[in-house]
Amino acid sequence: MHNPLRSEREVFRAVVVIGIGAGAVIALALLTRPAFGAVLLAAEVGLGIGVLWRGARGTLPHRAEVVRRDDDAYRVLVMANQTVGGRALLEEIKNRCKGRESEILVVVPALTSSPLEHWASDVDGAIADARLRLEESLRTMESAGLTARGEVGDHHEPNAALEDALRVFAADEVIISTHPPHKSRWLERGVVERARREVPLPVTHVVVDLEAEASRAQGATGTAA
Repeated sequence: MHNPLRSEREVFRAVVVIGIGAGAVIALALLTRPAFGAVLLAAEVGLGIGVLWRGARGTLPHRAEVVRRDDDAYRVLVMANQTVGGRALLEEIKNRCKGRESEILVVVPALTSSPLEHWASDVDGAIADARLRLEESLRTMESAGLTARGEVGDHHEPNAALEDALRVFAADEVIISTHPPHKSRWLERGVVERARREVPLPVTHVVVDLEAEASRAQGATGTAA
């Protein structure tokens, strides 16, 4: 069954709309009679539930649109946020592209702390931070002999940023990088599961433990010294 509230942004929008409607009903009740307002409120709630239920029953599962190209290049779309510079991700990309004529697109969504902040267009700081992480990651890939380009996805929803990229980049597969499960907001929100459900391409999940990688790097430096 399709869930009409597939993302926290949609849930937030539904709450706002219902809240506005309830406020209007309460205001009308104050101007007329409480009993009349209660009837209107019950009718609004019933109508909302009915619309959502019809949507759940009658809507087909969402599938992402993927652009296609007729050539021999193997294209990998990488989506990551804070883990975009992780060594585990870099190794996975190198393994996927080894011995192939490859193109790599790295997408780093500019994530804000809340849907309200994003809708208020308060995303300048998030975009700047994402761009810095992206540029550092591209330099690391270039030093490893990989040819890659990147873009900052201007979306609160990672899956929406992924879909936007797939409309213009003819990917053959998708790699999504996250923190370990105990600290990953993307895993908590089901970003990887939703991508596998909606994207008609292989989706690989790479776990990057930045703290463990930093500890290993410090240990190697100490040993060398």
